[in-house]
Amino acid sequence: MSNSADSPQAGSSPAGGRRFRPVRILTVAVFALAGLIFFTSFNTAKGTNIRTDTSLLKLSDLIQERSHKNKELDDSSASLRRDIESLAERDDGSTKAQDEKLTALEKKAGTQQVKGTAITVTLNDAPPNATAKLPGYPEPQPDYLVIHQQDLQAVVNALWQGGARGIKVMDQRLISTSAVRCVGNTLILQGRVYSPPYKITAVGDPDKLNRALSDSKAIQNYMVYVNVYGLGWKVTQDGTVTLPGYSGTVDLHYAQPVQ
Repeated sequence: MSNSADSPQAGSSPAGGRRFRPVRILTVAVFALAGLIFFTSFNTAKGTNIRTDTSLLKLSDLIQERSHKNKELDDSSASLRRDIESLAERDDGSTKAQDEKLTALEKKAGTQQVKGTAITVTLNDAPPNATAKLPGYPEPQPDYLVIHQQDLQAVVNALWQGGARGIKVMDQRLISTSAVRCVGNTLILQGRVYSPPYKITAVGDPDKLNRALSDSKAIQNYMVYVNVYGLGWKVTQDGTVTLPGYSGTVDLHYAQPVQ
């Protein structure tokens, strides 16, 4: 037996108030929760678009920005150094022999320009869709298709071994404290970031430089990946070129005076 309050035809409660059915209660709860989420998101973002706010730079953007800033500082430092040297040359109280000795030391240190015949070695990543070109080799892993730090170091070391009088990687002259380092597939050299292809230019006897490249065991191993997976390798004869002097700062931990 049922009373009138339980009847489907009844439109009001016994007290005369409006009944709230479970579906209506759930709807109200959903809208309340949505309002809370919107409020929290607004409070977190402080009125900015979290997804597209340009102030939230990606790490890669930050690295590129810092690299550009370092280049500007290097250029400014080089300009100031030239001004100082120009003022010092007016009357530094040194003899001609002392000036010649200083110039020779500066050339060895890499802070002066060096001119001569040169070659350039260019290294590049393999195509992303590369496959094994020769039988008996496995299909490439992603690691096989990119230039690594040891590849760049192998070229630089071979060129020094071949009697290079000066080496430039990309647009920077190498000195004794230069470190060729890679992070991922980017080169970090003296505070600046570069992407492939990587160009290494050396001034010296082209025949000796080329022979040193061919004799390097590390480069011979690299050439396997060139022939099998398509890593980039190119050696060009540049004729006579002038390499710039190193213009950055030098951070020494240990040093001995040159005898």
